[in-house]
Amino acid sequence: MKSLKTYLYLGSLLSAIALAMSTSSCKKDLLLSTDNLEFSVDTVLFDTVFTSIGSITKRFKIYNRSNRPVIVDEVRLAGGSASSYRFNLDGVSGILFQDVRIPANDSLFGFVEVTLGENNLNGPLIIEDSILFSTNGVEQRVLLAAWGQDAYFHYNDVNSGVWPNDKPHVVYGFAGIDSAQVLTIPAGTNIYLHKNSLIYVFKGSLHIAGEVNNKVTIQGDRLEAFYDDVKGQYYGVYFQEALPSLIEHAVIKNGTAGVHVFSEDPSNTGYTVEIRNSEIYNHSSYGIFNYSGGKIKGDNLLVHNNNFYALFVLEGGDYNFSHCHFLGYGTDGNQPAVAIKNYFTRSDGITYIGGINEGTINNSVLFGNGENQLVYDTITQGGAVPIVYDYQYNLIQLASPVTGDPGFSNIIWNLNPLFTNLEELDYTFPSNSPLNNGGGALFSNFFDIEEAPRDPTLPDIGVFEIN
Repeated sequence: MKSLKTYLYLGSLLSAIALAMSTSSCKKDLLLSTDNLEFSVDTVLFDTVFTSIGSITKRFKIYNRSNRPVIVDEVRLAGGSASSYRFNLDGVSGILFQDVRIPANDSLFGFVEVTLGENNLNGPLIIEDSILFSTNGVEQRVLLAAWGQDAYFHYNDVNSGVWPNDKPHVVYGFAGIDSAQVLTIPAGTNIYLHKNSLIYVFKGSLHIAGEVNNKVTIQGDRLEAFYDDVKGQYYGVYFQEALPSLIEHAVIKNGTAGVHVFSEDPSNTGYTVEIRNSEIYNHSSYGIFNYSGGKIKGDNLLVHNNNFYALFVLEGGDYNFSHCHFLGYGTDGNQPAVAIKNYFTRSDGITYIGGINEGTINNSVLFGNGENQLVYDTITQGGAVPIVYDYQYNLIQLASPVTGDPGFSNIIWNLNPLFTNLEELDYTFPSNSPLNNGGGALFSNFFDIEEAPRDPTLPDIGVFEIN
């Protein structure tokens, strides 16, 4: 039988334990911060996002600047399950998080994406939400904002007639123009292509009808600023055995091959594609790719900053260009601006050889980083395969200038064109540039790329007439 003394001892011990627990709890509370949070941004802003297409993931940081840990009572996506936004807190997706601990002088990441529903408007509409943080009785928020834009969507479809230009066109897979069909894309149309997508002209005809102050623009479908100069976002505009087609006043940028021409419909008597007054740039492979017998005519073309060639002719094909800038800036390994090769060994192991019955470049500038901006690699099979070339009144950068060849006449070799600003992609030039008044009147057209009139007797070389 236990004595009274024993009970008194046990009572004292339990009281001491209770006091210790109480003291420990108080100390634990004292060890937590009573400060609020800080954030790397006050607003997560998405540039224009096409409705029904998800955005990129944006992130921000949530900071505990205190020397003690902090408990965030609640983190909540204000719009809840109905929100257009999706939230991820440090790797965990959800709309509500409770009792989130952030160690002293530490931080967490917040990740946000958005997918917007159609707004049935031709113009953009801003969609907003917020992420709420409740800490130590104080509510803070990070705002979320996105511009939503309705669009016409194309997914492996066939097109003809005239595309409306009141909303952008977004292409997944391909937007096709089939045999004997004609598609006209009017001035002011904005076209956005998803990864690996293309405009595919198969035995049909494409007319891009831009205007000098109302161009047709073709680019990738990511509109965030990060993608402004990212190459290879889609494939390009692809012509296969096409009927006569025209590209006028277009900007084609950030793809793989801006304009790709493969062969020609046998019924054509002229060019497969004519390209005028257009800028083709920042592609991961080629600006203009003429493969296996296509025929291309180009006037006033600014083709620059492509990884390999501004112009590439492979396995033969015809071309006629005047007043063009073919520039090798931005290429991988100082590749030439223009490469001509009339043969190619295909996947079947057979080497195919094609002729070049017309190979004309006049009043144009071929310049860039490397010392050879024009290269030829051709097989004539003892004269059985024609290789025609006619280059007049050009400025060409070449380590060993061509002399005594009638195919090259009135060429300015290796003089710096003095472009205004290479970093800003400004390829205009001052009056003391060798391009000024360096062209031949016989090969000139009447207007430059901006429709300024050309000097009728001493036109400038390239796309610009500086007057």
